[in-house]
Amino acid sequence: MKHAALSARMGGLRSSAIRDLLTLTARPDVISLAGGLPDPNFIPRERISRAAADALGDASSVQYGETSGLRHLREVIAARESVKIGRTLESSDVVVTHGSQQGLSLLAQVLLDAGDTVVVEDPAYTGALQVFRTAQATLAAVPVDADGMDTEVLEAKLAGGLRPKVVHTVSNFHNPRGSVLSLERRAHLAKLADTYGFWILEDDPYGELYFDGPPPLPVAALSDRVIRLSSASKVLAPALRVGWLHGDRRVCEAVELIKQGADLCGSSLTQQIAADLFSDTAWFDAHLDKLRASYGNRAKALVSALEAGFGDSARFSPVRGGMFCWMESLEPVDTAAVLDVAVEHGVAFVPGAAFGVDADLSLAARLCFATYPETVLEDAARKLCDAFRDASAQSRG
Repeated sequence: MKHAALSARMGGLRSSAIRDLLTLTARPDVISLAGGLPDPNFIPRERISRAAADALGDASSVQYGETSGLRHLREVIAARESVKIGRTLESSDVVVTHGSQQGLSLLAQVLLDAGDTVVVEDPAYTGALQVFRTAQATLAAVPVDADGMDTEVLEAKLAGGLRPKVVHTVSNFHNPRGSVLSLERRAHLAKLADTYGFWILEDDPYGELYFDGPPPLPVAALSDRVIRLSSASKVLAPALRVGWLHGDRRVCEAVELIKQGADLCGSSLTQQIAADLFSDTAWFDAHLDKLRASYGNRAKALVSALEAGFGDSARFSPVRGGMFCWMESLEPVDTAAVLDVAVEHGVAFVPGAAFGVDADLSLAARLCFATYPETVLEDAARKLCDAFRDASAQSRG
């Protein structure tokens, strides 16, 4: 029986390497540093339960809602984002999405035609790569270092004739690199957007999770050509599936129109829960303080154990916030080949090649420190060090 052909856009798509890896490493005896998963013990289930009970007292919580999101939630988000970007947002400037990943997908549909050029970071957030490949965009990679996207490289590419429609950046505590886009580069990127007329998608799910102090001004504070995205997943609960975006009113109205065809509306129930938690300022500020302190301690424990175990054979990115540490082996051992050995040792990670666009990241790896307490992370570091030693010895034959 002959099957009907799938659409042309399916030809270049592949499953996320990280999602596939999570399936392979879901063994109970494996400490997985592979996922970007919050510790479930830090998800405020009791407070969510109370908010859910209150929400269910209102019949509207189980009914269809506005496509753009619950008005009260948009008001709360607008107030919080206004403080960050230094200008007043109205609730009508905010679109609530089914997680920030949906926001990214909707923006691609609004802003991109097949063949349009999108600048992505290298290494890149894999979810963004999937979105842009689905949109049949042409990807142009710009390297990321300790200060975020190298905007000097971007400027040189623009001077050479590159004309992107969109530039995507994870500006704070980059996934996977862990870096923070410096204030100078933020200003430079904003200036380039104003000069060359491209849109910046400022993807910021980790910005609240800082350890030593808040990151610089959002890029959205420096240009009106920025669409800013964020999410409740990392600070409240992934299962709420609450994200949002704001920016140019015409773009947001177009996103809302496309969203009508995608899901009509989000969950009125989870949006009421999120609005309750975000608007309880004293509770939420204390909750964030706990997350910052706890994740900061975990980051220090993991990096200290890794540095002690690996010595001069690897280097690790400074961790200033977020959920990830970036590792670079200084010995010629492919981290993709190490992974199988590591799993047998009882630890897992994501090889750097999963995030690569043009760069050779075969010696790199992403490690998540958020999911486990310090003692487990120290054990994971020992297992990882042993796995790299064994894999290196095997490669030498």
